[in-house]
Amino acid sequence: MADTREHDLPIAPANKKSGMPASTGTGIKEEPVLEVRDLKKHFPVKKGLLRKTVGHVYAVDGVSFTIGRGETVGLVGESGCGKSTVGRTLLRLVEPTDGQILIDGKDVTRLPREEFRPYRREMQIIFQDPFSSLDPRMTAGQIVSEPLEVHGEGDRASRRERVAELFGRVGLRPQQMDNFPHQFSGGQRQRIGIARALALNPKLIIGDEPVSALDVSIQAQVINILMDLQKDLGLSYLFISHNLAVVEHISHRIAVMYLGRIVEYADKKTIFTAPRHPYTEALLSAVPVPDPSIKRKKLVLDGDVPSPVKPPSGCHFHTRCPIAQPRCKVDSPPLVEKSPGQFAACHFR
Repeated sequence: MADTREHDLPIAPANKKSGMPASTGTGIKEEPVLEVRDLKKHFPVKKGLLRKTVGHVYAVDGVSFTIGRGETVGLVGESGCGKSTVGRTLLRLVEPTDGQILIDGKDVTRLPREEFRPYRREMQIIFQDPFSSLDPRMTAGQIVSEPLEVHGEGDRASRRERVAELFGRVGLRPQQMDNFPHQFSGGQRQRIGIARALALNPKLIIGDEPVSALDVSIQAQVINILMDLQKDLGLSYLFISHNLAVVEHISHRIAVMYLGRIVEYADKKTIFTAPRHPYTEALLSAVPVPDPSIKRKKLVLDGDVPSPVKPPSGCHFHTRCPIAQPRCKVDSPPLVEKSPGQFAACHFR
């Protein structure tokens, strides 16, 4: 990344019982913007003429974390581990099976649609594909203005003024407001997506692989825009990605997911310098090192990722883990604090 700025906010002491930080931010105890407690999302598998439920896809299987004000939590893992489902479930684009979602301390998990509507303003999403997430029949200005219209914000003139301001914030020209999505490059389309997410002044933005479809140089530009917006507006981010280099650049803390569960959770420096979980070590060993004189031993995991329809018993990772013991097959390790601020779900680390 071209920008080498660091975000080194203090990491708060953790609550050992819950496996989550007690407070975040600048040391002042306050409610986190988002708190997730034992979140689960199981999709039914139906077969036959009568569409009988014969099993479940355990996409998210007991996830807990918090995001403080002005903080970025990176959520990483292999494809299919449930990262995107976590983001969509938090927004209730898909309804959770179990667990709790708290916004500013308020449990919104089971609120009726109308009561939940005000909280939708507080959380917005940037989707992965910068083209399919934009309506090709609408102009860029209409796309960014739509959230304002849906929530009854201002009149037509004030909305257009707000859209012009947002275009400037994300590096687009107000003159481009009347262009259609196909008239923009991929990076510009993703800037439109960012402007749309900012329209209602949310507290939290969920980025679902927001730069994975972009060229590397454009990725850096978009990441720097997100970091500048966070600094200026005090935004919080849940940044979902499989790219560890990008996550290291933008995140304060990182949660590592494997087959629907968080297996390690710590500040980014700890994750990259002293990982505890064998899966985290394997992920980091696969990251290319820009210095050819440095030789890094690559940890190759045996087998494929198990099916989330029939996950392994005990520790989900035991079928591929190089240090697995008989206990791992029957006893699921809890996510506990192994060192100050570092949580891992492993019996032997």
